[in-house]
Amino acid sequence: MIRLITSFVGVGMMGLFLLSCDDVIDPTLKNAEPVLVIDAWLTNKPGKQQIRITKTQPYFESVLPPGVSGAAVQVVDENGLVYTFTESGQTGLYEWTPAGTEVFGQEGLDYELAVVVDGETFVATSRMGRVPEIDSITFFREEATQFTDEQFQAEFWSVDVEGEGDSYWIRAYKNGQLLNKPSEIITAYDAAFSKGGNFDNANFIVPIRRAINPFDEDPADDSKILSPYVVGDSVYVEINAVTEAAFNFLNEVRIQTDRPGGFGELFSTPLANVSTNITNTATNGSKVVGFFNVGTVSGLGRKFTSLDDLSEK
Repeated sequence: MIRLITSFVGVGMMGLFLLSCDDVIDPTLKNAEPVLVIDAWLTNKPGKQQIRITKTQPYFESVLPPGVSGAAVQVVDENGLVYTFTESGQTGLYEWTPAGTEVFGQEGLDYELAVVVDGETFVATSRMGRVPEIDSITFFREEATQFTDEQFQAEFWSVDVEGEGDSYWIRAYKNGQLLNKPSEIITAYDAAFSKGGNFDNANFIVPIRRAINPFDEDPADDSKILSPYVVGDSVYVEINAVTEAAFNFLNEVRIQTDRPGGFGELFSTPLANVSTNITNTATNGSKVVGFFNVGTVSGLGRKFTSLDDLSEK
């Protein structure tokens, strides 16, 4: 059951009147046929690489999507090197395990994903992009405001690699936990938010550098925001190379999922299907969603050990 709050605003010569009614609506939604989902984000980080294959599920379903067993999964580079992914002990999770010190992929090479499920073949391609190193992470003090007490925030420092057209997915971890709310999906095109900004080979802009801060409500007072970090916390930041298509995909995911509701939704972009770079080789075959990306990664971590760690803003 969804409670839909509708508000009507009337403006007259005598003033502004706000009227509201509370209606209970029981929506009847048809369950669509399940669609294959392939989630394949591969990097050159040491260790196993994973591809998850599931099926979509009804909108109001509260359990994890069902995994797809029995798929044949391979990734092949442009030189013919084959990486075979085998199903792990978890249904729908397929892994490639390196031998010794082997790592997945090489910067600048093209890769093709091929997944065979129930006799149908699904394919996608991606090029392994480059990333800059992270030079440092600093902490700084933010003075108290009407809505927050004094806060301690973090900022990473890095310079976009020279040459226009690099796209990144920046992932932050607080005390080992990935910040994975929709609002915490951080993307960059060169050193700014979008294409065409002429930010090649520059320091990442301030809003991106400081997007690694989690701004969570105080459970004791939901009108206040907790300090992103306190003494004793640690932060780890990764810069992941993504293709321009993957950059667009991540931005679509953030827009479609970071929807708080309320009056502001009246002016929001309508919901729409998120793009995919995966296709069925059969013209009239089953549908598929998800994304395939290969990219290099750089990372750096730091612990907030004491107030002596604070830098100037």
